[in-house]
Amino acid sequence: MTRLRPERAPAHLRPLLDGLAGADARTLNRHDIPPPDDGRPAAVLILLGEDARHGTDVLLVERAATLRTHAGQVAFPGGGADPGDADAVATALREAEEETGLDPSGVVPLAQLPDLFVPPSGFVVTPVLAHWEQPSRVHAVDAGETAAVVRVPVADLADPARRIRVGHPSGFVGPGFLVSGLLVWGFTGGLLSALLDLGGWARPWDPSRVLELDEAWSAARSGYEENAGS
Repeated sequence: MTRLRPERAPAHLRPLLDGLAGADARTLNRHDIPPPDDGRPAAVLILLGEDARHGTDVLLVERAATLRTHAGQVAFPGGGADPGDADAVATALREAEEETGLDPSGVVPLAQLPDLFVPPSGFVVTPVLAHWEQPSRVHAVDAGETAAVVRVPVADLADPARRIRVGHPSGFVGPGFLVSGLLVWGFTGGLLSALLDLGGWARPWDPSRVLELDEAWSAARSGYEENAGS
């Protein structure tokens, strides 16, 4: 199994690790549904790095608009487990390398979060928190799968002007972010919202600002988050 190295976490990530120590699936996931025994195993990489200009950031990918499922959605790098993967950490690192071209030798796995069930896909997802100790160049490796790879500053995610709640046609309303011309919502948005709270990064914001899904997509493309703070 891949060894976790929480002792190598930089000081600014230790509050997040401390918060995650007491977190369960209900804290992290919007669906209060336990993972089924026959769920398909998957993993995502929550990769936190630093940049001299904007501080701590997180690596996200935008799915290609031509995909049959999750087209255009923003997500953590990740995907389904392969038979050759030693564990969830190996799955997360392999998928991230395949999608973004990152060098996994510069990534330090810090923690494995509780398994989270994603009913629409049937996946049981294991989030892996990691520190990008030695960042490498990243890009969309396969344009048929990935439209863009972005490093989104945590400060932008925490900016009240960029936070909304997204209303889905099913009736569900959940956390969303308008950042870098992208809409982050769904599983990824909910998990990022929880991580902001647990890491002590969250700032007071207006949860009554609800945009329906189509409105939220349009707002992201039109730079709504830039205008909202002016």
